[in-house]
Amino acid sequence: KMDKDHEQLSTQILALQNKLHGQHILTSKQFDVETIKLILNVSSGFQNPQNQSIYSKLLKHKILATLFYEPSTRTSCSFQSAMLRLGGQVISVSSSTSSAQKGETLQDTIRTMAAYCDGIVLRHPEKGSSQLASQFSYNSTTRIPILNAGDGIGEHPSQSLLDLYCIYSNLKDDPNSVLHVTLLGDLKNGRTVHSLVTLLAVFYEHRKLKLWYVAPAEPLRMPREIMTEIESKYRDRVEQEEVSEITEEVIKSTRVLYVTRIQKERFTEDEKEFEKVKNAYQVNTELMSRFRQDMIVMHPLPRVNEITEEVDSDPRALYFKQLEGGVYVRMALLVG
Repeated sequence: KMDKDHEQLSTQILALQNKLHGQHILTSKQFDVETIKLILNVSSGFQNPQNQSIYSKLLKHKILATLFYEPSTRTSCSFQSAMLRLGGQVISVSSSTSSAQKGETLQDTIRTMAAYCDGIVLRHPEKGSSQLASQFSYNSTTRIPILNAGDGIGEHPSQSLLDLYCIYSNLKDDPNSVLHVTLLGDLKNGRTVHSLVTLLAVFYEHRKLKLWYVAPAEPLRMPREIMTEIESKYRDRVEQEEVSEITEEVIKSTRVLYVTRIQKERFTEDEKEFEKVKNAYQVNTELMSRFRQDMIVMHPLPRVNEITEEVDSDPRALYFKQLEGGVYVRMALLVG
């Protein structure tokens, strides 16, 4: 059976490489259902420790550069961990130690890093920065893939894939029922939710979805352009509803509760506005007692006070399991 499993994983890796080879990973919109399924299946194969002999040398002699202009713990470390597990090597650059401090442009930094590595993971505060970087990511012989690790309030495609992997691996329910997903918190600045709703709509092609958007104030609502795009492409099977509070209907129907923090760093011009909304919601044991027993709670982390630590022991709280799966999803993207 192990030989058969190894053979199946090897076949899936080849299929994924055929799909992704040489591509930049910039947006969750670039993935079709077949590619998403391959990424999830390869991630699952990598998570099985018995398959280590298959993947441990897949990227031997390859070098990944991680280039982070914003603070990061999970995304930065999980990409590094993913590359090392695949037998590759990593060079890491942060904006505080790079020539960005001397005024170097993103374009010049990317062209420089492209001379030193085989792939670049980029985190940057400006929306659209990864798209810009992809236009300059080449050296004298080849194009170097850019992996968007978060571009301001834009997107975070690898995070949305690991979020979907968590849902796909842990949510056991009737595939014929409507799947209710609640996104709670700062939906304007939360790039993870921007990528996730698109991925959910694409992946669940044979299932009806209800997306609840729970944001505390007008400025933090899900961006209109994202809602409009979902409506225009998937209106036959995806329903969207905005509320400002966690209503009884939300509590009774939610199967996936995706919590995001209110992002203080995005309130650069008006700290008073942040003070008004920073404690808008808190998921605590009392609130959890009212939710269904077959739901799951997720969070891209870091958290501040929007989920209390007492909730961590609830078997429905999967945010640490969620980040663990992220290593294997990012391994799949790197191999692809």
